[in-house]
Amino acid sequence: MTRIESDSLGELRLPADALYGAHTARALDNFRLSGQAPAAELVRAMAQVKIACARTNRELGLLAPDVADAIVGASRELMDGTLARAIVVDALQGGAGTSLNMNVNEVIANRAEEMLGGRRGEYRLVHPIDHVNLHQSTNDTYPTALKVAAIGLLRELHTSISGLQSAFQDKEREFAHVVKVGRTQLQDACPTTLGASFSAWAEALARDRWRVSKCEERLRVVNLGGTAIGTGITAPRDYIFTVTERLREETRLGLARAENLVDATQNVDVFVEVSGILKAHAVNLLKISSDLRLLSSGPRAGLGELHLPDRQVGSSIMPGKVNPVICEAVAQVAMQTIGNDATITLAAQAGQLELNAFLPLLAHALLGSLTLLVRGNDMFRSHCVEGIAANEAQCREQVVHSLATVTALVPLLGYQTAAAVAKEALATDSTIAAVVLKNGLLTQAVLDQALSPGAMTTLGFRGKART
Repeated sequence: MTRIESDSLGELRLPADALYGAHTARALDNFRLSGQAPAAELVRAMAQVKIACARTNRELGLLAPDVADAIVGASRELMDGTLARAIVVDALQGGAGTSLNMNVNEVIANRAEEMLGGRRGEYRLVHPIDHVNLHQSTNDTYPTALKVAAIGLLRELHTSISGLQSAFQDKEREFAHVVKVGRTQLQDACPTTLGASFSAWAEALARDRWRVSKCEERLRVVNLGGTAIGTGITAPRDYIFTVTERLREETRLGLARAENLVDATQNVDVFVEVSGILKAHAVNLLKISSDLRLLSSGPRAGLGELHLPDRQVGSSIMPGKVNPVICEAVAQVAMQTIGNDATITLAAQAGQLELNAFLPLLAHALLGSLTLLVRGNDMFRSHCVEGIAANEAQCREQVVHSLATVTALVPLLGYQTAAAVAKEALATDSTIAAVVLKNGLLTQAVLDQALSPGAMTTLGFRGKART
C-alpha cells in the first residue's frame, strides 16, 4: 500500500503507513552516506524545541489549542522513543540539518493528525510546515537542539569523570605504601609510590571534571526565534521574546536567548571550544591508559608492577595470553575523540556568511565524542581501574636493584661520588647499597635511613646534607 505526497519539486509515492513525508523521502534518496541515524539525544532535543514552539504559538493565539496540544503530545512520543523508528534520515546530510528538521516535522504532523482523527499524509488538520514548523527555521531549531543535546551529554560526562576520578583516588589510598621505581623517558628514575602515580592520574581527571562543568555555560545561549539568519523574519516579536523561556521550562536548563541572534546563527565557534575540552580529556585518558598498559606489561618479561583485571582471552594462537583490552579500548575512544575534534574544527570554520551548512557533520562528531567518552569512562572504571591490584614483590625487587636509588644519596655523598657509585654498581652487577657499604661511604644505619621508603618518597630532603 502506498500514498502520494507532493512538494514544490513534484509528487512522490510513499508507503501508506509511513509517519514521514515527501521531504524525508527525498532525503532518503539523496543522502545514503553514513548509514547512521542522527543521535537520539539530538532527536529528543528537537522534539523539546517543537514543544516549546507549539506552546508559545498557542499561548499567543497563533495556533489553535487542539492543534498545539496534538503537536505537543506527538512530540512527547518522539521524546520517549515511541516514534524513534520514524526518524530515518542519515546523520550526515546537506542543507544545514533541514532533512532532520523536516523528518521531525512530518513525523509529529502525521502523528498529531492521527490524534485529531485524520489520516497519515493528509495534513488536513496538522501540517508539517504551517503548524509544526510555525515561526521556525532549521537554522534556529537545529543549532538550539544541538546545544540542548550537548548539555545533557556533558552532564553525563561530568558524572562519568567523577566516578572514574573516585576510583583512582581509592587506589591512591590503597597503594600509598607501595614504593616503586619512577621512570622518565622510559629509564629508571627516582623512587616514588604507586599511590603517587594514581594520585597524578586522579588529579588530571579532576581538571577534566572542572573543565566539563564550566563549559556547559558556553552552550546555554541559543538562537531560537532568529529563524533563517537571525533577524527573526516571519516570526512575531512576542514569539521571539517568549519561545526561549518556554524551552527553558521544558528542558529545565538555564537557557538564554542570544543578544545577537545574527551572530548566534552563523558562528558556531562555541562548539569548537567545547570540543577542545573534550580533546583535553581524551588526551588524559590516552596517557593514563598507556601508563597502565606499560606498568602491567608482562607477566614475566615486562614491568609487571600492576595486574589489570582479566577480561577475556587474549590470543587465538598463544594459550594463556591475556591482553589489556580495556586500556586499548579506552585509548581508541580517546583517539576517535581527538579525530572528531579536527572534524568539528573543519566544519565550524567552513561556515559562510549568514549560516554554517555543515552543522550535521559537527553534530555527529560532537555528540559522538560525548557519547563515546561517557561510555569509555564508565567502562574504564568498572572493568579496569576498580579491579587493579599491585604486585608489591615486583615493585620492591625493582627498587632494590635500581641504580636510580642513588639519587637519594646525593645530599649525603655529593653528585660526583654518587655517580661513581652508580657506575660501579652497573659494572659489577651490584646494588647501590652494596657498593656504598663496600667503599665505606656511609654506615649501615645512615644508609638504611636514606634508602627507606619514607625518606625516598617524602616531599623534600630532611636532615643535614653534605656541604
